[in-house]
Amino acid sequence: MGKTVPTSTQRSAAESMASTLNDMEGVSAEVSSRKSGTSERSVVSIDCSPGNWRQLAESLRVDHGVDYCSMITGIHWPDGGPERNWEVVYHFLRMNVSDPPVVEGMVQPIETDPTKVQGSAVPLEIEIRVTLPETREPSVASVQDIWVGADWNEKETWDLVGIDFEGHVGMRRVLQPHETPVGFHPLQKQHKLRYHDFEEMYDDAQGFLRKPSDAGKIK
Repeated sequence: MGKTVPTSTQRSAAESMASTLNDMEGVSAEVSSRKSGTSERSVVSIDCSPGNWRQLAESLRVDHGVDYCSMITGIHWPDGGPERNWEVVYHFLRMNVSDPPVVEGMVQPIETDPTKVQGSAVPLEIEIRVTLPETREPSVASVQDIWVGADWNEKETWDLVGIDFEGHVGMRRVLQPHETPVGFHPLQKQHKLRYHDFEEMYDDAQGFLRKPSDAGKIK
């Protein structure tokens, strides 16, 4: 059976990161435990103010070795109140895998005993929430230049939710057609999309129950 990082080691590394980040202005961090099957892992959960997000991102990359942006999700909260009308949720990993050896064009495994890793070498999962007040132009600082994985994720979040990322180079539609009208982002709650009122549109993907008026339309 393969070796894994001990639960106690990962917990200690997560608590150390959270403790350090809590000293930063506008940042609140804690450690939570999550289970997947029989395994348990520690996750660093962070709430950050929009104005301090860029500083936190740079610290995560430079000081804590967080090297992979796996996902960015944007949320529109019309009922969230004036201080929480929008939210951006980031998922990062500290994988601690860099410059693996290459022999004859093939990447070779890194000979590291996971039971002996310590400190910033311990793999971790980090979840960050940045809430935005009520506005017609939601925006946060881009981290495209810090993590290459943020490039497509920021584009997707802007395309679908309409949250802009200041400083992003090359922002464009990636899921919606390029000719989509300016200002239309389908996951904003004020848009009343046609299929939201037709549950059968989801239950009849093959179109066997289509109404005459739906004939020939793509679901």
